[in-house]
Amino acid sequence: MRKILIALLIFACSHVFADQEDPRLEDLFDSLKSENDMFQAAGIAERIWQIWLEHEDLQASGLMLRGIQQMNANDLYGALETFDRLIAQKPDFAEAWNKRATIYWVMGNYDASLKDIEDVLKLEPFHFGALSGRGLVYMDRGDYFLARGSFLTLLEVYPAMPGVKENILMLDQLIRNNVI
Repeated sequence: MRKILIALLIFACSHVFADQEDPRLEDLFDSLKSENDMFQAAGIAERIWQIWLEHEDLQASGLMLRGIQQMNANDLYGALETFDRLIAQKPDFAEAWNKRATIYWVMGNYDASLKDIEDVLKLEPFHFGALSGRGLVYMDRGDYFLARGSFLTLLEVYPAMPGVKENILMLDQLIRNNVI
C-alpha cells in the first residue's frame, strides 16, 4: 500500500494539469485527427488516455486507480461504488464518468451507460472512448442508425481507430437487411 501511495504522490507531483482541461490535448487531438498510420495514432491515443486519467487531487487519483484495479479484477460492483464516489467528489472528471459508463455497459444497463456517456461528452466532446462506447451501446440495443452516427463522429476525432470502419460496414449491412 505504501508503494502505491508513493507512486501516486510522484505521479500527482509530476503532472500539473488534470484530465480533459489539460492544454496538451489540443495538439494531441490535432495529431490524432491527421494521423493515418494506425500504430502512430494508437501511440497518440495512449498519451491522450494518460492525460485523461490524471487529476491534481491525490484522493481523486487514488480513487481512479482503485476503480481501474477493481475493473481489472472483474469486481464491477466495487468499481461502480468507487466511481460513484469519485463522480460525487469530482463531477467535472470526465474519465470517471467514462469508466462508470463502461461498467454500466458491461452490466447491460444501457440507459445508465448512455447517460454517463453524454456527461463525458459534455465535458470532453472529443472523448473517442465515449464515442466508441456510445456506438457499442447503440449496437447492443439494435439502434443501428444511431450506432452508425456515433461511429462516423468517432472517425472525425480518431480516423485511424481500429475496428471503427468495420463496425460501420457491418452496421450498413444490418441496416440494409432490416430495411429490405
